[in-house]
Amino acid sequence: MRLQRPQLPNADAKDRFSADLVFKVKQILTTLIDQVNNLTEGQVTAVQNANTAPPTTGTYQHGDFIRNSAPVEAGTAGSRYVITGWICTAAGTPGTWLPCRSLTGN
Repeated sequence: MRLQRPQLPNADAKDRFSADLVFKVKQILTTLIDQVNNLTEGQVTAVQNANTAPPTTGTYQHGDFIRNSAPVEAGTAGSRYVITGWICTAAGTPGTWLPCRSLTGN
C-alpha cells in the first residue's frame, strides 16, 4: 500500500510565516512519504546507506549492512554471482566487511 502525499490546508496569503511553514511542512512530508514508498518497493534510491564499495571510514556495528548501488555479474562460467551488498562482521572504524554474494545460475 502506497502512502499518499499530504493534503494540508492552504495558509492565509497575508500571513507569510504561516504560508512558508505550510509550504515547508508539505515539502518535508512529501520527501519522507516518497522515501517510505520507495523503501517498501525495494528501490535502492530510497536507501541512504547504499554505496558501490564497503565503507572505509566511519564507525559501524556488527550486523550493519550496506547495499550495493552498482551490482554487476562477476565470477566464472558456472559460478557467476552478484554482490548485493556488504555486511559488517566485526564492529569498528570502519569495521570488518564481507561481501554478500548471490549466485545467478550462469
